[in-house]
Amino acid sequence: MLRWKDIIYYAKYGNPEPYHRVDFTEQEWAQKLSPAQYTVMRQKGTEPPYRNAYCKVFEPGTYLCAACGSLLFNASEKYRAISGWPSFTQPATKAAIKYSFDDSHHMQRIEACCNVCDSHLGHVFQDGPEPYGLRYCINSVCLTKL
Repeated sequence: MLRWKDIIYYAKYGNPEPYHRVDFTEQEWAQKLSPAQYTVMRQKGTEPPYRNAYCKVFEPGTYLCAACGSLLFNASEKYRAISGWPSFTQPATKAAIKYSFDDSHHMQRIEACCNVCDSHLGHVFQDGPEPYGLRYCINSVCLTKL
């Protein structure tokens, strides 16, 4: 299981290798994704809080990347946070998420991207529940639930 020190290490020194890569041109991504998905996933936007598809969904299942179909999270790691976006304590695998430092909007955060297609998903914070203390704050538009 990942801890905050692991996230910082990956952001600073490099992420685990993905199991495979999915690469498209930006024009191909624009055709493949909905306008909302493209704005968030390729242009690093954010969807409105609380009024998104998976904020209040807690049924069993898995969450895949809406862009490439890669497994990102298991529903068993989802919890009720007051952030306004779906929140998870751990990714499905160590290699599911790519981490990088994000200093945009006058904040210091760790960006969470799909490690297979580099699509922006959201951010990870160190204010999650114990025992690991991680909160993956993910935009619903980036996810497909199975």
